[in-house]
Amino acid sequence: MTGKTTRREMLVQAAAITAAAFGIPTRLLAEWDAPVSDDETRLRAWSTALRSVGMNRRSVPLGARAIKVGELAIGTPYEPYTLEAYIKAGGDPNQVEPITLSLTRFDCVTLVESCLAVARASDDGRMPSWENFSREVERMRYRGGKRRGYASRLHYFSEWISDGEKRGLVHNLGKELGGENDTRPLRFMTEHRSSYPALADDKVFAEIGEMEKSLDGNPRWVIPTAKIADVQDRIQTGDVLAFATAIPGIDVTHAAFAYRGNDGVLRVLHAPLSGGSVEITRVTLPEYVARIKRSTGILIARPLSA
Repeated sequence: MTGKTTRREMLVQAAAITAAAFGIPTRLLAEWDAPVSDDETRLRAWSTALRSVGMNRRSVPLGARAIKVGELAIGTPYEPYTLEAYIKAGGDPNQVEPITLSLTRFDCVTLVESCLAVARASDDGRMPSWENFSREVERMRYRGGKRRGYASRLHYFSEWISDGEKRGLVHNLGKELGGENDTRPLRFMTEHRSSYPALADDKVFAEIGEMEKSLDGNPRWVIPTAKIADVQDRIQTGDVLAFATAIPGIDVTHAAFAYRGNDGVLRVLHAPLSGGSVEITRVTLPEYVARIKRSTGILIARPLSA
């Protein structure tokens, strides 16, 4: 006996500490295998937290389950451009894109995807594997749920919504809540080629250009900023929000969740660039949108248990 703590023991101890912080009953820890990373520790802890309060059931709206995960993620650091890191490291954007996953750092979109993926991967009553979590992220992040090269990723969030709706992952609420169709062409990526390292490749640049053109007839139902207060009672906690912008060539500049706490007030749960970590806004959703420079309103989609 050396008296040294093994890696397995350290990981189990870390899982126990994490579970205790989330108020997870000790009896549920017996079902844990030792995780292999901080990210997997969080997956196990968050899934167990859902289960401990009955939020893993498919009868509970998916958005509400995702919000519970988002609450657990509060304080997690914001980190941009993680999905582009493999390109900067010399990866080939023509090859199948590596799946980038994290529960210990987020940008605005990866927070939305990760919370939904944890909720979906936990909804069968069993402890989710990292592989199941990965598959759930993949089918949201890529066109048709098929991960191929860089151009297969849903780079414009309005297409993230429309592609997800085609496959039963979300329901686009924009039109029924009185949204107005934003028909401006999306050309931001090709018009700002130098801002996207993958577009240095001519083939990828051409593919992104074709993708942008294919979205010309894709409706983008934007609820104008001035009308959000009128429809806020129809917005549920866990609905996915995308903040539309007047910036030429781009659809939205930020993504988040609608959030209703015990007080019933509609706020925003998100990973903001300013502030640097996952948070719930103090201001209401209408107030938050009104403060965004060049904001035109919101796109909104309700997650479905598909």
